[in-house]
Amino acid sequence: MPYISTKTNIAIPKEKEIKIKERLGKAISILPGKSENWLMLSFEGDSSLYFQGKSDKPIAFVEVKLFGKSGGEAYDKLTSEISKILKEELSIDPGQIYVKYEEVSYWGFNGSNF
Repeated sequence: MPYISTKTNIAIPKEKEIKIKERLGKAISILPGKSENWLMLSFEGDSSLYFQGKSDKPIAFVEVKLFGKSGGEAYDKLTSEISKILKEELSIDPGQIYVKYEEVSYWGFNGSNF
């Protein structure tokens, strides 16, 4: 049950959103036991974000939440892939991207919890 939320201070054209969606759908399989079948995504472009006190460059904050746990090596690989995707699709430098991971013990779906 992964969820990836991407916020950026630049506009995300619909065609880029679709491409990022597709690429994140493949990238989530880097985490053992996770797949696009249960992946939920959200995108917020033109957000009011500041990094190092400035908002003059494209920046992004990405939150990855998942039911259960994974390991540091898998998170490192996913962070690298997310950074690559945002660099290639939105020209956001990896040095301007934060990725936060949150492991969740309880996750509700379809009226009950896992």
